[in-house]
Amino acid sequence: MDLAQLARRTAFSIVCGVCLLAAALLVTIPVVALLVEAPLRRVPALLGDPLVKDAIGVTVRTNLISNALILGLGTPAAYLLATRRFRGRALVITLLELPVVLPPAVAGIALLAAFGATGLVGGDLQQAGIVLPFTEWAVVLAITFVAAPFYLRQAISAFEGVDPALLDAARTLGAGPARTFARVALPLAISGLIAGWVLSFARGVGEFGATIVFAGSVRGETQTLTLAVYETLDANFDAALAIGVLLVTLSAVVLLAYKGVGAWRGSTSTSR
Repeated sequence: MDLAQLARRTAFSIVCGVCLLAAALLVTIPVVALLVEAPLRRVPALLGDPLVKDAIGVTVRTNLISNALILGLGTPAAYLLATRRFRGRALVITLLELPVVLPPAVAGIALLAAFGATGLVGGDLQQAGIVLPFTEWAVVLAITFVAAPFYLRQAISAFEGVDPALLDAARTLGAGPARTFARVALPLAISGLIAGWVLSFARGVGEFGATIVFAGSVRGETQTLTLAVYETLDANFDAALAIGVLLVTLSAVVLLAYKGVGAWRGSTSTSR
């Protein structure tokens, strides 16, 4: 290697290093600032504020229900999409993934257009005595709408990674479709399904735009932690910082869990 090549390689490495440093600072400075500015000694007391406790309760309840819906509906749907090839499959997957790229406010408007009083199905629901907008169930729907695609994408990939020969062998041995799914496909894809659930859970906890448009921000009913941060910014900035610390901690735990599942998937696939 001559001096000119060495100089070019060194210069390129320096440019890449500077870009890495700039990206790291851009991401870490706001998080560090949040932790530095937050009154850490008062965080437990601030999290005990009735408004914050109500928001935690709404967040936990709505995410538990929405995650049950996502897992219950999404797992069989992902299995079908992963193991069957049919006309229009690509279109179906695209439609299911569409909420990932929708602006949050547009997602909320879409939910209102569907389930609002004058919406596509909302009017019929209201005549039946079912009112969804600006209720806790609206929060559940909003979270499910925006978070489900994250689970579906991972679940489809996980089921596609299952060796079709194993499924065929189970059927040859007399297992029906449901038994093949439950006893063969599900255990083999479980690590990928957990990874997808972690992603959808994180997206659900952080949901803001669709929720505030479709469900509003009613304390104790539709106000989640992210909405509580928005409401307390002016009135009690310290409380907003405390909630921010809680959400950052939760996000870090979720990210570590996701990476842990990824490492587990890698080790299990290697052992096979």
